Amino acid sequence: MTHNLSRRNLFKSAAATSLLPAMGGIAAFSPLAMAAEAPKTARTLKEVVAMTPVEMAMHSEVVQTAYRMITTAAEKLRNPTLRKTVLDILDNPVPTLDMSAEATTLAELKSLGLIDKDRTNVYPPLANATQAPQPFWSAPGSGYSSHHAYPGGLCTHVALNVAVAEAFYALYESVDGLKIDFDDAVGGEILHDLHKPWVFQWEDDGSCRKELPLAGTGEHHVLSVAESIRRGIAPSFCVAQACAHEHPGSPAGEKQVVGWLRAAAVIAGVDPVKHGLLAADGKTLPLPRRIEGWVVHLADHDWVISVPACQWVVKALRRLAETTYGVKDEKTFNAMRNYVLCELTAMRLYGILSEKGEEAFAREVARVLKA
Repeated sequence: MTHNLSRRNLFKSAAATSLLPAMGGIAAFSPLAMAAEAPKTARTLKEVVAMTPVEMAMHSEVVQTAYRMITTAAEKLRNPTLRKTVLDILDNPVPTLDMSAEATTLAELKSLGLIDKDRTNVYPPLANATQAPQPFWSAPGSGYSSHHAYPGGLCTHVALNVAVAEAFYALYESVDGLKIDFDDAVGGEILHDLHKPWVFQWEDDGSCRKELPLAGTGEHHVLSVAESIRRGIAPSFCVAQACAHEHPGSPAGEKQVVGWLRAAAVIAGVDPVKHGLLAADGKTLPLPRRIEGWVVHLADHDWVISVPACQWVVKALRRLAETTYGVKDEKTFNAMRNYVLCELTAMRLYGILSEKGEEAFAREVARVLKA
């Protein structure tokens, strides 16, 4: 599949405005909402079925606006080396991990109890060592039965999360007088799901690859942290990034984060203590625990509503697909679902469904799909 991985110059006019001016609070408008509400050209079901997930995301103003919001946030990172690294990853999230000794890595992870004993591999498939399986902007936000499960869902997920991270950064400073590291807090959120384009590759039936567990969480999380370590990003950033799925505020929670950092260190080929990822005893995060990890963790909580919202929207779409569009087979439905959600987002559609009901929901779908 051929695709253009450089999309930084798209939709600059509307999306280049930050959702969070430095001290002015959240802006009264959102470029992403404006893109979703803008007039649409409705395609036929035949046209939609002929499109790949990457093509859907490429032509979605909503997705590309979300992507530009993320790169705009990345361009604000203070450290120029980090800024370039993050922008390079967003441009082409290809893994740079050394996968040549996968058997040794797998054995070490098993010996530490960080991967299932019956696993035969550590890494998802990678056909091209120089290019990601898909662009950052075409990946789903999670597995196909979870949140933002459509082409470009990763961008709409991360765009919101990064705005939340920026809000926490500004509010902790203005309300509590805390001096938080912007690069670790906001940058950690930008890259918290960097390897979802690798993990959630699109399948021929329009669904995406099923994620495997690693160190007690989805493999994308550990692989993303390992990638940041491998690319030489500061340990404090990697620790904050690792806190996305859990926070170190309790012994049980911290134990999970420690496990993810241990697994990521094994994959990246570093000693977690010597590298500054863990405290000297290897049992906790570096002490005292820094607040940036909590910012990343709190900012990643869009899933609390977006998981059920996406599931409920897919159920409503399935009813509509059968009654209005005559769609009954799974592959055609997946194409319809991918296209509609890519154009309108699952969260926005759930807002319409929950507030105005199924008739209004159907009218909104008709804006992008002809019956």
